Amino acid sequence: MVDNDVVVNEIFIDAEPELVYRFLTEGDLMRRWMGVDVEIDPKLGGIYRVSPDGVETARGNYVEVIPNRKIAFTWGYESGMDGVAVGSSLVEVTLEARKPGTLVRLVHQHLPSDARRAHDDGWQHYLARLKMASEGRDPGPDPYVNA
Repeated sequence: MVDNDVVVNEIFIDAEPELVYRFLTEGDLMRRWMGVDVEIDPKLGGIYRVSPDGVETARGNYVEVIPNRKIAFTWGYESGMDGVAVGSSLVEVTLEARKPGTLVRLVHQHLPSDARRAHDDGWQHYLARLKMASEGRDPGPDPYVNA
């Protein structure tokens, strides 16, 4: 973690940025690594609505979409869980081509202090699953589902 309201996670994925980007922006591919219910429209102002565990639902809107390089969307829970209301935080995911794959950097900003650790743990969990899916491996059942 960096600063007082920011969570930063990085992971190297042995896949080209174009493929990783698809796993971040295509609902059927996203469901393989995160979400039992996924409704996304990755364009400026488009909806981001994902229920990672089948219980809580995160919702926001895309604020930046640069194909194969970056997506950014607002984030918050429809229930207001952890004090994170819909649209109250920002998630930025950048993809940097690094032979032979991609460095993925996820920055989650504007989180309340008591929500940072859970989000840091959650993003580490889901980025590991993204890595497996993008590299052609099955991440298996998500232990967070209905937890």
